[in-house]
Amino acid sequence: MALDCTPQIAIDDAEIEESFVRASGPGGQNVNKLSTAVQLRFDVRRSRSLPDAVAVRLMRLAGRRLTGEGVLIITAQRFRTQERNRADARERLAALVAEAAVPPTPRRATRPTLASKKRRLDTKNRRSSLKRDRGDRGEDG
Repeated sequence: MALDCTPQIAIDDAEIEESFVRASGPGGQNVNKLSTAVQLRFDVRRSRSLPDAVAVRLMRLAGRRLTGEGVLIITAQRFRTQERNRADARERLAALVAEAAVPPTPRRATRPTLASKKRRLDTKNRRSSLKRDRGDRGEDG
């Protein structure tokens, strides 16, 4: 089975490592007894499922969730059951990969119009004269 992120990208289950830990937060007495939180680990650097460009963008997007070795860690403890937390973690991984799969649109250089340059200079001039008028007017005062 594989985790479908986009129509072109699917992550093999063998590349995803899940461990279950005790969750903090809601759950009553269960929180002390059961390990319902899921810690999902995905090695972005060594993944064969991701194209290189997507992996680079994913590492940039991951931020603090990425370890020094390039392992993405997603912790899910929003729900009270292990199954729902597991599904939540997998959905969040798929969403991150889908976001990284979209290449950024290149910036197209533009130049300011002549009218906008004129408006800017007129405003500067008006502001300058306003401030100049506030100054000390000599001894007549």
